[in-house]
Amino acid sequence: MERFPPKVYPERESKDGNDLKNTIMNRINTKLEEGKKLLSIYFTAGYPKLEDTTTVIEKLVEAGVDMIEIGLPFSDPLADGPTIQESSTAALKNGMTTAKLFDQIKDIRKTVDIPLIVMGYFNPMLQYGVEKFCATCAEIGIDGLIMPDLPLAEYEEHYQATFEKYGLKMIFLITPQTSDERIRQIDAASDGFIYMVSSASTTGKTSGFSNVQTDYFERIAALNLKNPQIVGFGIKDEETFKAATQTAQGAIIGSAFIKTLTEKGIEGISGFIKSIRP
Repeated sequence: MERFPPKVYPERESKDGNDLKNTIMNRINTKLEEGKKLLSIYFTAGYPKLEDTTTVIEKLVEAGVDMIEIGLPFSDPLADGPTIQESSTAALKNGMTTAKLFDQIKDIRKTVDIPLIVMGYFNPMLQYGVEKFCATCAEIGIDGLIMPDLPLAEYEEHYQATFEKYGLKMIFLITPQTSDERIRQIDAASDGFIYMVSSASTTGKTSGFSNVQTDYFERIAALNLKNPQIVGFGIKDEETFKAATQTAQGAIIGSAFIKTLTEKGIEGISGFIKSIRP
């Protein structure tokens, strides 16, 4: 089967052909330009079973999702609630590692053409080697990275040039407690979308959206940021998806999807996605 080619802007090709940032149109930007309300799904690589990773990705694509966040399991996931923590623990016990994930998805672009984002924590990336990690992501066809524990200042000073060299979007998180000044700094440093955390709690704990959260959504919309926002945490069904996307361009579902995998297995993927966006 033929590999999906990258999107290329001929007028932006670099003279030496080595600048991936200038030659490859990132799939995240392409997807955002479609203008529809995007559904992104997070799942933990190597869960429920070690070799389920590519199957889960392909089933999600078949079900019609717009983006996929591939969770790289870590032993100390500070931002994750019990459901995702348990899936990470299970994946690690199954034998999932950074090298194993890259080996599993090395040919994923033969069958998948939507944006793929690796979400994890900076320690495994640092252990693997930041440059090697980014280079491997670019070779495989990963479009962006979410590292909740990599501070903006640290990223800009030490790692931004490497990310951009390999055409990878760094996706930053904001919360209801993030100041407008900080949000504008993140917006200026971003070139994809901003991950708008719906609450200050860990993943999987919220149930619907309160007036405080709704006000937060409206406050962010009023800032008129250059990057679109995609809401995460607390999205679990059609109602919360619609509420989250009233002002944002999309929503991310993690814990509710992991629960479906736990209870129904891979066979439950299609039904779950249809229940969110019929």
